Amino acid sequence: MDPTHVFTRFANAVSRVAGRPLAFIVCITLVLVWAVSGPLFGFSDTWQLVINTSTTIVTFLMVFLIQNTQNRDNAALQAKLDELIRVTNAKNGFIGIEKLTDKELEQILSEFENDGNATSLGEKSRIIDRKAKQVRAHQKAGKAAAKRRAAPRKRA
Repeated sequence: MDPTHVFTRFANAVSRVAGRPLAFIVCITLVLVWAVSGPLFGFSDTWQLVINTSTTIVTFLMVFLIQNTQNRDNAALQAKLDELIRVTNAKNGFIGIEKLTDKELEQILSEFENDGNATSLGEKSRIIDRKAKQVRAHQKAGKAAAKRRAAPRKRA
């Protein structure tokens, strides 16, 4: 079986379990048991190290599992949105816009907000067309740059 498939199934299962109220209750219970056991162990360094080490390990591993799940969910959502854009009368230039930099996305959003005062449907349509052209030009430039980077270089 493919290791990626195994990891995906594992990450999904952990996400389902970790996202339930019972998981939270179990964690709270473990912390309370640890706190109550403090006097029994004399609040020793080892007693403190147990909770510090276990929470650090769990947090470290959960970060990767949660990020994996979030990446897959986001990719699926983008694919669905791109398909909706493709099959409707929406502007296809916005397909793949999530690949722009944060600065470029903020600029587009800012321009949309500034242009939000457009009153006629035709005016709004022209604004969207202009934005879509900007996005397509950026994507085309990015693809050209990627091809140049991938091209074999001649040795002098």
